[in-house]
Amino acid sequence: MRVMVTGANGFVGRALVQRLLDAGELRGQPISVLMLLDKDLQGFPEDKRLRRHYGSVTDAALLRRALADGIDVVFHLVSIPGGAAEEQYSLGYQVNLLASLELLDQLRSQPGAPVLVYASSVAVYGGDLPARMDESAVPRPELSYAAHKLMVETALNDLARRGEVDGRAVRLPGIVARPREPNGLRSAFMSDLLQAFAAGEPYRCPVSAAATCWWMSLRCCVDNLLHAAELDGATLGASRVWQLPLLQLSIAQVIDALANAYGQERRALISFAPDAGLQALFGSLPPMKTPQARALGFRHDGSVAALVRNSLNPSASVRRARAAGVTAHEID
Repeated sequence: MRVMVTGANGFVGRALVQRLLDAGELRGQPISVLMLLDKDLQGFPEDKRLRRHYGSVTDAALLRRALADGIDVVFHLVSIPGGAAEEQYSLGYQVNLLASLELLDQLRSQPGAPVLVYASSVAVYGGDLPARMDESAVPRPELSYAAHKLMVETALNDLARRGEVDGRAVRLPGIVARPREPNGLRSAFMSDLLQAFAAGEPYRCPVSAAATCWWMSLRCCVDNLLHAAELDGATLGASRVWQLPLLQLSIAQVIDALANAYGQERRALISFAPDAGLQALFGSLPPMKTPQARALGFRHDGSVAALVRNSLNPSASVRRARAAGVTAHEID
């Protein structure tokens, strides 16, 4: 089994690579080669299965070299995030759209219709959403990033229809908890809130406590990406695009769960300075029903408490603190 991960150095990519190495197999076959493609590939373990391909996904020749000996499964994760893609349209156009279409075109020339798992986004729905949503919601992108994601979904569906690429696209919500560093994501405040609370640091939240967002932990995200790859393509329907199950939670609910895990006194560290534009895009997301995706075996974290555990592993922090002789509310 030959597997490739584009954007392997990213937040999701690194976790996915580690899970693939730990599992050692995919789709019932041992992984003999795991190819990593990204500009920076430092810090990965020394493993004879790894093949590092340094460079940009926009380099068609690099893609051809990586795929020259054949490929079975590709996880296509690399992208320019929404905020950055809006500010740098040409860069987003090259990476998010043209490079993805080039990858699809190169995969269609491979024998046996390789599996492609594509990380799409809930951003395709745009803003001004109805009070309740389900999988039949019509995408209305309001960002270039989202428009490009939708275009790639369409191309992926078309090649799956033609039997040339066994594509599967999953629309991801906000994945937490990312490191607190500049990343071009407008939804970064979701991770920043979690990380600041866990570290016992003050944080000014750019949306209100009543703001409702769509959440998924990194652990759950990787579970769903792997599940997408494992599905039997022969049993899938005409559409290969799925809205993943997710948790719709208010900021207040998340703070409640964080306080239960890390100490009620930390609530005082959180203040609010809502940004109207950010609140409109990410702070009024409605409940999302996903019966089709759930029937296929996709899942969400289950509860807000599980989201916090899966994102931050506070129980391990508490155990370490107790062993060191400090109380839970003192943990940083």
